[in-house]
Amino acid sequence: MSKYSSKWLKVSEPVPHVLLIELNRFWRAYGNLFETIVEDGYDVRAAVVSSTFPKFFTAGLDSNAIHAAVNDAGVLGSDGADTSRDGARSSLAMRKTLLEFQEAIGKPEQAPFPVIAAIHGWCIGLGVDLTSICDIRYAASNTTFSIKEVDIGLAADIGTLAYLPKITGNQSLIRELAYTARNFSAAEAEKIGLVSKVVEGGKDEVVREALKLAEYIASKSPVAVSGTKHLITHARDHSVPENLAYTGAWNAAALMTDDILENLKATKTKKKANFKSLKVDSGLAKL
Repeated sequence: MSKYSSKWLKVSEPVPHVLLIELNRFWRAYGNLFETIVEDGYDVRAAVVSSTFPKFFTAGLDSNAIHAAVNDAGVLGSDGADTSRDGARSSLAMRKTLLEFQEAIGKPEQAPFPVIAAIHGWCIGLGVDLTSICDIRYAASNTTFSIKEVDIGLAADIGTLAYLPKITGNQSLIRELAYTARNFSAAEAEKIGLVSKVVEGGKDEVVREALKLAEYIASKSPVAVSGTKHLITHARDHSVPENLAYTGAWNAAALMTDDILENLKATKTKKKANFKSLKVDSGLAKL
């Protein structure tokens, strides 16, 4: 998997159709990775996101990176002094940077395969943004979370405030955690529904469990899993009648898949189903 690895990300394929993505300092590379995998048509059916560092998933915002981003927007000079002559233009430049950041961290939601976060150690600030966007979250028992942005002097702006109220359904607690920036444990994260499982131990243990889940998901019909992911996300953002109508239209096409026959054959013969990749050559390039 050297094609997809870089100094920012380590990508491996521990079992067929399952990627393990280990993060370093990464945000642009992270978004580009998912985009490239999808564009290449690589046959990925599940992915696990973890960290290269054993003691933390993310350590929070890098003050040097913050200063560089603000400086790029024309707000601060190298010594921190205000050099902007036009607040509107500086604001537009900063907004562009933030939207690029949101787009990069949000790429897993657009991927046609499930993305599982294997969280361990410290998960601070951006780590909460990143994992909130993943489909499934497992946490090691040694994980400590914090929505830390208010302690820096800003509101979380990459995904936490958009996703967590919907994930947990607890406006009161999410507001408490975001307003205070207090630490909370893996056990509390499970209690409020932020993670679906707490794994005793640290990085190795939670990655192992997440990969088991990913391998099991990858054994299912990719048409069914991809469609299920898309429809659940649609349901989150639309009313029940809207989602039912959309699902009817979606499945009118999706039910034509050969995967149904493959599942029936596998059940009858008691053998493992062999599903084709989602990548299909439309033939348009030949026209």
